[in-house]
Amino acid sequence: MSTTDLTENTVTVAGKPIFYTEAGTGPAVVMLHGGGPGASGVSNYSRNIDALAQHFRVIVPDMPGYGRSAKGVDRDDPFGYLADMIRGLLYELRVDKAHLVGNSYGGAAALRLALDTPNRVDKLVLMGPGGIGTTRGAPTAGLNALLGYYTGEGPSRDKLEAFIRTYLVYDGSSVPDDLIDLRYDASIDPDVVADPPLRRPSGLTALRTLWRMDLTRDARLKHLKTPTLVLWGRDDKVNKPAGGPLLLNTLPNAELVMTSRTGHWMQWERAALFNQLVTDFLTANRTFAS
Repeated sequence: MSTTDLTENTVTVAGKPIFYTEAGTGPAVVMLHGGGPGASGVSNYSRNIDALAQHFRVIVPDMPGYGRSAKGVDRDDPFGYLADMIRGLLYELRVDKAHLVGNSYGGAAALRLALDTPNRVDKLVLMGPGGIGTTRGAPTAGLNALLGYYTGEGPSRDKLEAFIRTYLVYDGSSVPDDLIDLRYDASIDPDVVADPPLRRPSGLTALRTLWRMDLTRDARLKHLKTPTLVLWGRDDKVNKPAGGPLLLNTLPNAELVMTSRTGHWMQWERAALFNQLVTDFLTANRTFAS
């Protein structure tokens, strides 16, 4: 997609700048990107914005801590902080209710926003969301690689390339070098290196923070009536695919689609399928169960 198709703006939420792009008209769809190093809204959803903008007003923010938005997050309750900031973005844009599409870190933020204020969310699309069973069993190799990017010898292009090609996608050769270059340049922003948005909790409050970040331990989850489409790559090496059936069997109004030969980036690897599933689910005449 050409960036000329997008409108770019920045709004102030809780005294901090939040950058976003938008395209299209219609019901508002807010797309929240993942938390990997160098991530941003448009780079994560470059294969989806055009297709969805044919039907919706698509709003794609850079999440707090990433891209052109303010750096830093609340370490005690990261997902709650992200939810508050995205809700503040909706307020500034005068959007009373929106569909939320969230990948990984953004999926956890979308789900937390719906749990805190279900009246602000129409429908949810959660793609390999974070915060699902994260305190039950050892972390995945992909999550360890993500959380370790800024530790040890620090960030490097080789380290980022290995993370993306090994853990984010099923077929590493499908990722172009220019995308890795783009993300690497963003990942070494001095403000990000000084305060990485996603890292292992530490200190006296680490256990409490980890507990808060496991959304399956939130008693409200089984009562959340928001229609939800859960999408998960069977070969996801970052967030465990077992989270898909877990959400299906917990949320009262959930649908689950899992695809083979797909890693953590379904929206990129299986873009045509993703775009069709999301469009069908979010439109009034959707083919999913009511």
